[in-house]
Amino acid sequence: MLIDFNNLNTNKLSFDTEFEKKVKIFLEEWFSEKTEVNVQTSGSTGVPKIFEIEKKKMINSAVMTCNFLGLKEGDSALLCLPVEYISGKMMIVRSIERKLKLKIAEPSLKPVENLDEEIDFCAMTPLQVENSLEKLHLIKNLIIGGAAVSESLKSKILQMNLSPSNRIFETYGMSETLSHIGLKQLMPEQEDYFTVFENVSISLDDRGCLKIFAPNINADELQTNDLVDIRNEKQFKFLGRIDNVINSGGAKIFPETLETLVKKELPNEAVFMGLPDESLGQKLILIIEGNKSDELIKTVMDIPFDKNFHKPKEIIFISEIPRTPNGKVNRMELYKSININL
Repeated sequence: MLIDFNNLNTNKLSFDTEFEKKVKIFLEEWFSEKTEVNVQTSGSTGVPKIFEIEKKKMINSAVMTCNFLGLKEGDSALLCLPVEYISGKMMIVRSIERKLKLKIAEPSLKPVENLDEEIDFCAMTPLQVENSLEKLHLIKNLIIGGAAVSESLKSKILQMNLSPSNRIFETYGMSETLSHIGLKQLMPEQEDYFTVFENVSISLDDRGCLKIFAPNINADELQTNDLVDIRNEKQFKFLGRIDNVINSGGAKIFPETLETLVKKELPNEAVFMGLPDESLGQKLILIIEGNKSDELIKTVMDIPFDKNFHKPKEIIFISEIPRTPNGKVNRMELYKSININL
């Protein structure tokens, strides 16, 4: 299905599938007299909730992304994300604002399986990209969000030998920032720092966590629980969530930083976590998705960690790591399941 927002009058649309009907419902809501739309959070850091967002702020967010990527009227885009969440809704809003030709594909692990022509813009989750590597050359501008891009996925993308004209970015944002407020390039050059959009300011609180001020999309300064390293007024590196920091023997350990290191060597999903320990306070453990493997254990223990206490005290294998509906590791559910099984 294709919606040409450059000339809506020429569209003869038939919303047949359940997903297409959801798109229709959102379009009706968008073009209604209401000044706000309802958005559902992913629930990755708590209980999912519904909140209202002003349409004009969504338009402002769309403008920032489209300008950053250089998208222009008549370009093509692909929607393959659920429209219940801000990520899917914003793909439609960007298409409306920039008058793009929007292809509709059912959200799945292989959303571009039937794609046979170039498109200018697409947004996918890391799991979708993992299952779409052979089609990436058809996407001129790809943004990846919903979860962190693993080192193994970055490696697989590099192995595809894509053209310099294929640009791939990792996003930083959340529902409250209306999808994302900055991008980090993965291809053709790999960057370590996110670059925030125009009219977005960043700073640190006294914990070292990121504060965001983006008046075009949120009148209030947004306080995050994300520990970051700020390079300059427009660039920052994500270190980890303060909620996930492990205090082991008085030392603070950032699990996301260790996961980035380990995933350069492991093909499996891997999550570091702290479990209660009488002497250390929290004991650092590593949870690996898949069958128990002495080879994987040896690989982990041979990794040159910066600190000796970064090496896990225990390695646990689990058949499947719980995830949220949009593909993020659900650390809360994982923590519960690990404690129950111990």
